[in-house]
Amino acid sequence: MHIEHAAVVDDELVAACARLFPQLSTLPPPAREDLAVLVASPGAFLLIARDPHIIGTLTLTLYRVPTGLHALINAVVVDEAARGRGVGEALTREAIRRARDAGAARVQLTSRNTREAAHRLYRKLGFDQPATTVFRMAL
Repeated sequence: MHIEHAAVVDDELVAACARLFPQLSTLPPPAREDLAVLVASPGAFLLIARDPHIIGTLTLTLYRVPTGLHALINAVVVDEAARGRGVGEALTREAIRRARDAGAARVQLTSRNTREAAHRLYRKLGFDQPATTVFRMAL
């Protein structure tokens, strides 16, 4: 297995996202056009895990706030058939490396309460769980 940054949107990536994203969310998987915008965004990295086909994805976004450069990990999904093989860990380690190399002051992520295996992984990698409340609004 290896991790790479998706530089182009091809049929394989679109099909992989169509297969993987329903395993993560009830939202529809990203369309080809959405993936193209993401891949072209200078502050975003769509990381993919291959073995040899795409078995996982992670999106890393770098953004600047008054206190410095921050990083956000989103949409971490590993194919159910590949779970337990270190795919999520490899994706997350690569995201952390890229954030650190870019000079980010911190990297954060959110995870549903039911994803206990993911929570164990994030703690193992050094993430803490701050006492905070996340608010969101659908637009």
